Amino acid sequence: MFLDGEEWRAKFRQFRSEAWRLETLPQYLVPQEAEELEAFRAGVRVDPLTYSSPYTERLKRQRAEGRHQGRVHVISRPLSEYLEFEFSRYYEPNFMAGEDIRILDVTDRENPLPDVQDFWMFDRSTVVLMRYEPDGTQISRELHEGDPEPFIEYQRIAVAESVPFLDFLRA
Repeated sequence: MFLDGEEWRAKFRQFRSEAWRLETLPQYLVPQEAEELEAFRAGVRVDPLTYSSPYTERLKRQRAEGRHQGRVHVISRPLSEYLEFEFSRYYEPNFMAGEDIRILDVTDRENPLPDVQDFWMFDRSTVVLMRYEPDGTQISRELHEGDPEPFIEYQRIAVAESVPFLDFLRA
């Protein structure tokens, strides 16, 4: 089942305790980010302490409601330009707004999650597969109709093998 529009946005309003994502690509080509990416290339940076967007406001509301959102991004150095942009433009403000962001650096080690594709998981029961072209262009979001247990295990491994975002930046 393809998820888009209101049906997709509802997943973030309706989860009870946790929304969690695994990211595996060095680049995501998102048309809505084109202007911001160009500004980043021109040296414009956001202040993560004062930045506000509908996304960061939603993160703050969720946290106040006792609902948690997190992600692990599997990366390899050197960071792509896109990852430098994403870390600065989105991860820092989102982290400050309450998202639990972690980094799994596989530069000098074997990836403990080989061949696992991007996904979102809601309340450890609903899995949405995020499908992309090799260049990071999104193809679809599809509701996984099978057992969520393998994805729960992927989450466990990703969290155990990763470090908090700020620790990664300090390293």
